[in-house]
Amino acid sequence: QVLLVESGGGLVQAGGSLRLSCTVSGGTFTSYTMGWFRQAPGKEREFVAAIAWHRSSTYYADSVKGRFTVSRDNAKNTLYLQMNSLQPEDTAVYYCAADRGIVVTTRADYWGQGTQVTVSS
Repeated sequence: QVLLVESGGGLVQAGGSLRLSCTVSGGTFTSYTMGWFRQAPGKEREFVAAIAWHRSSTYYADSVKGRFTVSRDNAKNTLYLQMNSLQPEDTAVYYCAADRGIVVTTRADYWGQGTQVTVSS
């Protein structure tokens, strides 16, 4: 059974930073394309960032480009999301996802339970 556990969420003021982590167990971390998604109240889950297994390819939603950085440590089976210059519109539950394919979408194979990020103005 593949298990994804996120951590690092919390309450931060606008302009602040947070670093999310997602630790994967029960599977082969290097075989997964990993991604971050978020879901705000009343909205659909949306893509935030993704990273290929070899770490050299990263992808971002336009809304977070230049502010968020996705990375992974394959030795630690851990995915990260460094979030800088946070804004109230970044408030959401953030989920990590793993997919056995070359892309990760809202239909990913495995999901974490989510971690709340709240940005106050």
